[in-house]
Amino acid sequence: MLLSVRDLRISFKVDRKTTVEAIKGISFDVPRNATVALVGESGSGKSVSSLAVMGLLPPDTTIVHAGASVRFDGRELLGLPVAERRKLCGREIAMIFQEPMSSLNPVFTVGFQIGEVLRLHMGMGKRAARARTLELLAEVGIPDPANKIDAYPSQMSGGQQQRVMIAMAIACEPKLLIADEPTTALDVTIQKQIMELIASLQKRRQMAVLFITHDLGLVAEIADRVIVMRHGVVREEGEAAQVFGAPADAYTRALLHCRPKLDERPVRLPVIDDFLNGGARPEALAQRSRGTSPQDEPVLVVKNLAKSFWLREGLFGKREFKAVKDVSFTLGRGKTLGVVGESGSGKTTVGLTLLRLHRATGGSALFEGRDLVAMSDRDYQPYKRRIQIIFQNPYASLNPRFTVGQILLEPMRIHRIGAGEAERVAMAQHLLKRVGLPEQAYHRYPHEFSGGQRQRIAIARCLTMKPEILVCDESVSALDVSVQAQVLNLLQDLQDEYGMSYIFISHDLSVVKYISDQVMVMHHGSVVEMADADELYRNPRHPYTRSLLAAIPRGA
Repeated sequence: MLLSVRDLRISFKVDRKTTVEAIKGISFDVPRNATVALVGESGSGKSVSSLAVMGLLPPDTTIVHAGASVRFDGRELLGLPVAERRKLCGREIAMIFQEPMSSLNPVFTVGFQIGEVLRLHMGMGKRAARARTLELLAEVGIPDPANKIDAYPSQMSGGQQQRVMIAMAIACEPKLLIADEPTTALDVTIQKQIMELIASLQKRRQMAVLFITHDLGLVAEIADRVIVMRHGVVREEGEAAQVFGAPADAYTRALLHCRPKLDERPVRLPVIDDFLNGGARPEALAQRSRGTSPQDEPVLVVKNLAKSFWLREGLFGKREFKAVKDVSFTLGRGKTLGVVGESGSGKTTVGLTLLRLHRATGGSALFEGRDLVAMSDRDYQPYKRRIQIIFQNPYASLNPRFTVGQILLEPMRIHRIGAGEAERVAMAQHLLKRVGLPEQAYHRYPHEFSGGQRQRIAIARCLTMKPEILVCDESVSALDVSVQAQVLNLLQDLQDEYGMSYIFISHDLSVVKYISDQVMVMHHGSVVEMADADELYRNPRHPYTRSLLAAIPRGA
């Protein structure tokens, strides 16, 4: 056995008197040359477990209880001197982190950063390290390695940055590669490429992989064994085929069914509590019909929308970058338009341009016969409350210095909603209850909430305006599958109740299929295909659409 973890218990100090036990005596093994998936929601303890293996937990805030054991290749890691642990983990155990832009140093080239690993752990000179770096960049599929070796992280796409992280991790030919959520924020096509790359490297280099994720469907295609964690304990462990084919634990079954599936569209997605509390089985859930018809009342008509950015070139020159090119669509009242495409396709720019957060360079957007693009800022002011947006990152879109109550009251005061302060407070408290948050949330700050709860706060803030159109920009992409299901159910309930129209922007094609009536596929700023959701997924016509659909994980 390459890695053996026994009775690992980890507690974090909250203050001088309080500790929280994050890991509660877990045990698991990673065999040689095998891929083991560690699966669970945020807060389950899966990342903390991997950091304990790497020795990256802060010693002044963490207690590793006596009796715990982490043995790697027959050697006990806990208690190992820092210098020896660092040398071992740099060379024989490597880790790929979730966010490559946070892990790569922005002031050094990618070639320097990979070469640093080789110089430090392999003792290579500069010339040998550069030659080996070129080989590694080619091995992980970076195009034109000779030029990319001198590029900075900011000059590379998200997928290329993650490939650089993988090259850095495999530079010393480790026996164990730990991949912590390496594809969470990536497009479905890039995600598939990274998964295939890790799988091929594992087989070619004969190394073990510990793959950490919250998405069971993703690991079903590459994992040999699966370990399911929740609240710091192992709920289920076994061969991948057995866990996916006949899960023994109710929590595992819940994770498998929370994620939207391509072949069904229940009225409500099942959530974790449905399984743990003996709720309805997925096969018993009623199905929802989706689609558009000529009788639908149009609420927004967009024609030939265009947006260009001017980029500096040289000292005095500049060139035009066309981010959105002649985009046209009609959004029906009470309907959802899904917008899909890879990063850089222009889908977010369309949403921001419709809200005039970007100034359009062409086209029109007719809302009740008025062109949102052409009107003045003063004329547009009344429309701000009628068209709202939920941003992708709930951590960045909420003011950390405001309480939740202040966050909800601010837009109502600006737009003079409510007869007075008492009525506004009552409306804010009602909206918190409507999005499933307790009354106490009103007086708390954003940092006291989970990611899913913050997204609910962002939704509640939008609802203070009682909008008719809501742009959801990757609003569930970073959430656990269970929290994602709760937010999607909430959005559907609100649409059913208020007749709101959604422009749902996402790279997650399973989610888009579930919630959309019509889907618009964008590529390089242009619309390459548009059709009703069922028709597009059943009969994609454009090669790019077919490539997107082919990249959807189907293992679970």
